[in-house]
Amino acid sequence: MEENEVIEIQRDVFSVSRLNREVRDILEGNFPLIWLEGELSNVARPASGHIYFSLKDESAQVSCAMFRGRNQLIKFKPENGLQVLVRARVSVYEARGNYQLIVESMEEAGDGALRRAFEELKKKLASEGLFDETHKKPLPDLPKQIGVITSPSGAAIRDILTVLKRRFPSIPVVIYPVPVQGEDARTKIARMLKQVSERKECDVIILARGGGSLEDLWSFNEEIVARAIFDSDIPVISAIGHEIDFTIADFVADTRAATPSMAAELVTPDQQEWLQSVRYIQSRLFNLVQKNLQQSTQRLDWLSKRLRHPGRYLQDVAQRLDEQEQRMKNAIRSSIRHAVAKVSELHAHINQHTPLHRIKEQQQLSQNLFHRMHRSQHDIINNKQQNIALLARALDAVSPLATLDRGYAIVNKIPENKLIRKASELETGDRIETRLGKGKIISTVTKQKS
Repeated sequence: MEENEVIEIQRDVFSVSRLNREVRDILEGNFPLIWLEGELSNVARPASGHIYFSLKDESAQVSCAMFRGRNQLIKFKPENGLQVLVRARVSVYEARGNYQLIVESMEEAGDGALRRAFEELKKKLASEGLFDETHKKPLPDLPKQIGVITSPSGAAIRDILTVLKRRFPSIPVVIYPVPVQGEDARTKIARMLKQVSERKECDVIILARGGGSLEDLWSFNEEIVARAIFDSDIPVISAIGHEIDFTIADFVADTRAATPSMAAELVTPDQQEWLQSVRYIQSRLFNLVQKNLQQSTQRLDWLSKRLRHPGRYLQDVAQRLDEQEQRMKNAIRSSIRHAVAKVSELHAHINQHTPLHRIKEQQQLSQNLFHRMHRSQHDIINNKQQNIALLARALDAVSPLATLDRGYAIVNKIPENKLIRKASELETGDRIETRLGKGKIISTVTKQKS
């Protein structure tokens, strides 16, 4: 090669479009779908229905686009300042050469998602009636035993035991240990509520834990715990967090306490108040007993003065018995005398009215009536026979047969068997039946004259 010879090098010149396209291919090929959390800013929703926004943290931001077919699945309204979690792929907007994310899905992050889930579950359970007052069970006035479902090492159990010891230390307490935070807490809390309800060792249950963030208290916002509280046969007091904290368990429980200490106060009476009531009742009882004793003593004195000696009472009774005996004897004698006189009177009356001669009179009268009846029947039969003979002769005189015997005839048209009274009722060719005094004639009409 000579010294002055020029060496030509083949150059691969990129266009801007090619550069942006290959950069996009490199980014999309090396970055699969990723999850990214950040704060929304510069949110824009043009008429196309797409969403354009920036996702930022404390020190950086990235442009994002979410197309209409994907953003219709979002359950909330994206707004500036909202913390979100997106699933996206890394890409380049070739027309401008801008690096951006193409978002496939978006959901709220942190407390925002939890509060949305809280409101959705609250609305669902309320529609099913789990919060209705009609399902709330009353708390016992004086429980025989109190059950506490909580962490055995937390501040809540210490507060509850301190209050119970101060107010009414004689009531036994059973602690049912459960975790109140963590992945398995909801399952174990629900299982323990079911076991306590089935064992029926307690009259009331306190479900408690100390304060914390919304995420810390989330086990008591789970549906499985809410339904376990609702299904419990034993009244449940919820004492979750502080006074400003509200959980789903508070709405389902039979009673809500602002704090665990307040739950302990709700479930037990104050022993000092009870002692005062007992002393007051004891005083009233003593006064009533004294008053009754005085009244009974006075009544006993009054009755003792009215009491008569039994001997005197027996004498009075014996005297009344003698009087009654004498009166009864006199009454019997009088009744016997009256009965004897009545019998004598009836005997004399019978003798005066003996029925023998009356029987003879009735027999004679009966014979006379029989003869008269026999004659009357004979006369009636003769009269009837004569009347029948006369009626028979009169009937024979008006009988159609007698008329026929005198030379008359009865003509009927056949087959209708219609009685013919006028010649005009017949036509030539009609068949007729002529009945005579003796026999019948069947003939055909050849001519008729009116």
